Amino acid sequence: MQPTTLEANTRAVADGAVIDLRGEIDGSARDALTSAYDAAAGPGNLLLDFSQVDYINSTGIALIVGLLARARSDQRPVSARGLTEHYREIFEITRLSDFMTILAG
Repeated sequence: MQPTTLEANTRAVADGAVIDLRGEIDGSARDALTSAYDAAAGPGNLLLDFSQVDYINSTGIALIVGLLARARSDQRPVSARGLTEHYREIFEITRLSDFMTILAG
């Protein structure tokens, strides 16, 4: 199976921005995540949509931690949706869920 490069597309919504994620979040996802966060700059909530994410490895978790740190520095609340049950558990074990709201669906 070929690795799937992450696509991260940002769109504005009434109360902030959504970053739609598609593919795999690993070390190669750094530029896509950084660009998407930069495009979502501004006040308001940030929603990360993981519903089309196939895989997240430990380096990907570290990249998400970096994105959360940036959002926290910008005083920007972050939510996540579309996580599989497996990744919900991973986010709880790694305590990522302490720094973002995990939404159903």
